[in-house]
Amino acid sequence: MQGTDSPFWPAMELASPSVPDASLYMNLQATEKRSPNKAAIIFNGESIDYSRVLQQVEQLAGHLQQVCGIGRGDRVVLYTQNSPQYVIAYYAILRADAVVVPVNPMNKSDELWHCISDSGATAIITTTDVYSQVAPLLGKGDFLHAVVGAYSDVLGDVPEGRAIAAKATPDTSPLKEAGAVLWWDALKVDRTATPAMAGGDDPAVMPYTSGTTGNPKGCLHTHRSIMTGIVNSVAWHGLRDDDILLATVPMFHVTGMQTNLNTPVYLGNTVVILSRWSPAAAVKLIRQHQITQWTAIATMVIDLLSLEDLELDDLRSLRYVRGGGAPMPEAVATKLRELLGLTYIEGYGLTETMAAVLFNPPRNPKLHCAGIPMQGVDALIVEPGSVTELSRGSVGEILLSSGQLFSGYWRQPKADAETFVVIDDKRFMRTGDLGYADADGYVFIVDRLKRMINAAGFKVWPSEVEGMLYAHPAIQEACVVAVQDSHRGETVKAFIVLKSSSRGVVTEADVIEWSRQKMAAYKYPRIVEFRESLPRSGTGKVMWRTLQDNENRPPQQSER
Repeated sequence: MQGTDSPFWPAMELASPSVPDASLYMNLQATEKRSPNKAAIIFNGESIDYSRVLQQVEQLAGHLQQVCGIGRGDRVVLYTQNSPQYVIAYYAILRADAVVVPVNPMNKSDELWHCISDSGATAIITTTDVYSQVAPLLGKGDFLHAVVGAYSDVLGDVPEGRAIAAKATPDTSPLKEAGAVLWWDALKVDRTATPAMAGGDDPAVMPYTSGTTGNPKGCLHTHRSIMTGIVNSVAWHGLRDDDILLATVPMFHVTGMQTNLNTPVYLGNTVVILSRWSPAAAVKLIRQHQITQWTAIATMVIDLLSLEDLELDDLRSLRYVRGGGAPMPEAVATKLRELLGLTYIEGYGLTETMAAVLFNPPRNPKLHCAGIPMQGVDALIVEPGSVTELSRGSVGEILLSSGQLFSGYWRQPKADAETFVVIDDKRFMRTGDLGYADADGYVFIVDRLKRMINAAGFKVWPSEVEGMLYAHPAIQEACVVAVQDSHRGETVKAFIVLKSSSRGVVTEADVIEWSRQKMAAYKYPRIVEFRESLPRSGTGKVMWRTLQDNENRPPQQSER
């Protein structure tokens, strides 16, 4: 099934856009040549033009190559919030012909170390607010180098709302760990990078995804797969080079990476960056900078429209709001449309597809709908575990084929074999998601084959959380499930069996606080329930589905 099969296929000048056979770095180089003095980034009141961005990219790439020994295809971890440093570091890694390994800055040391050690990264670019998670890891194995920036390296006023970690002056305090240097120390020597050699088929970015098991796996994308997503998005959404974007979705996530980083650099947009979500700060920035494009998860739109002192005139510059990750509540979508005349355009994608490959046609969207296949995308609804295609309206597993598909999981041939299937000479991936296509060719997601929790747009793998819970000295057994949450969509609940010596001593609140200290903010259990035992199958396995189904029942039917 292709998007052109739908009667609502949007009329686009480029139904199958031409994809440049080049490195993503070349997009920055071309944009700087066209518009060197145009603002690329606005952050805390400071404007940084494309000329300055490119200059710092070149300087940092030289440091990576000459000091850190980074070469073509090497992996470099990028571990920071949305910031100018993120943009510059991302393109500096690409400029060095290396591979960006983006890691959620909410991850703690143990979670971070998995990505470092599994990827074989020898260097990291990070910021002072999360450096405490990095410092204990430096010197382990081949992990030897860190470049550490501060948000205060780019000066300006801190926006209203939730403040970011900023100081009045750039950070010049020395770092005690061997191999760690401050951002400006890395740039000031002005080392010259060797000529860029990477092309379209070179690896470019390797985000980590839980995929089909609980162990996060590197998901390898080439410059070409990312570039395909860029040109498809530009044509589909009618994006323009004069759009001004508000970046609130994190750039370590493929959605934020494409919409707030790669596509704006390709077009030459100005991006206004908000490091941490604050609805009050977002409204101020929309008004101040006349934002026209905003990619947001549903909870951000809910937060913004719930502000008591919201002035609608502050938002009149917005012409396009899109997103995904979690369904938009119908009442909120209606409010957005009635107050501002805006329709929230929903899409569907995966880390493996470098963001959206299904999207609602902008002029004919449907609510709670993944959309129709975008340009060059084939979608099949098949009987789970097979390749037998089902008829319209029948629920089955969604299979996807696209130029945006990743190359494969990093050093995980078994996972690749379970994920990819060739049908009619086309390479498809099994998404693990259940859905159906309606008579118009629109795809609706109805369930997940995978045991994944979607907490405020973040994917949480229960077995990973369970594995971390077992590190608690009082926990004997743990089983993690999803529970419905009016604000986050889903949240994490842990059923716990305590060791006999800890019963009556350790409380549910103790476990939650311990988890908060050990796990990323989106991941730790918000709810803990102690049990005498967990249900088990005849083979002795914990029956997580029984616990999950019980949580999904109405309260009067729940079996405690």
